[in-house]
Amino acid sequence: MAMTLVTMKLLIDSSPPRPRVVFAEAHKDAVDFLFSLLTMPSGTAVKLLGKDSMVGCIGNLYTSVEKLDDPYIQPGAVKDAMLSPTVLSPAAKSNRSFFRLPEPSPAMKRFFRCSGYTYSSCRNYVTEERGARCPMCGNQMLADSQYVPSEPVTQEAKGLVQGGMVTYTVTDDLKIFPMSNISSIALLNTVAVRDLGALQERTVQIGYKEGLEILKTSLQSKTILTDVFLGKKT
Repeated sequence: MAMTLVTMKLLIDSSPPRPRVVFAEAHKDAVDFLFSLLTMPSGTAVKLLGKDSMVGCIGNLYTSVEKLDDPYIQPGAVKDAMLSPTVLSPAAKSNRSFFRLPEPSPAMKRFFRCSGYTYSSCRNYVTEERGARCPMCGNQMLADSQYVPSEPVTQEAKGLVQGGMVTYTVTDDLKIFPMSNISSIALLNTVAVRDLGALQERTVQIGYKEGLEILKTSLQSKTILTDVFLGKKT
């Protein structure tokens, strides 16, 4: 499947000592992606980012489950359900979430038909039990016949926020709210922008790689947009 990219327009303060993102202008697709991070189970985050990249001890929990031998697992319990949990939120399942893990395909149902076809009406009967007796001729029903399900009619997940003409402000520490002229001016004052001439605009794309960086950085920093798109502070 082709990678879906979303864009954000950054307002950057290039003043010394270090360039920083003042805020970003984002539309529905980018905002839905950012909000979808809230729905991700920690096990999925560890699987995507790698155990060694996790701050704290979550990576150790993940490794412990991986190494746990079958004799210590409860009957009926599946380790993969914890290591790769399914994301159920509609926002996370939208086409703007880059982190969907492949869902297991359901087992194909098997049906059996009469092997003898002594009577033409034998064709009218199928069973899920191999070897069952045909109700018409009494022969065993052994002929394999696979059930072919119809294609599900799915509606694309709509995400969380309204789209259309609505634009959203995303701050460097991922506060998100509807954009307005007043809120933008107030934000410039809040983050102490002193030289308006040093402000620059830059449009950036968010794909799988950038999405992973945003996820990882959001667990470690409060200057996410600056760290991801302008480079982490050294």
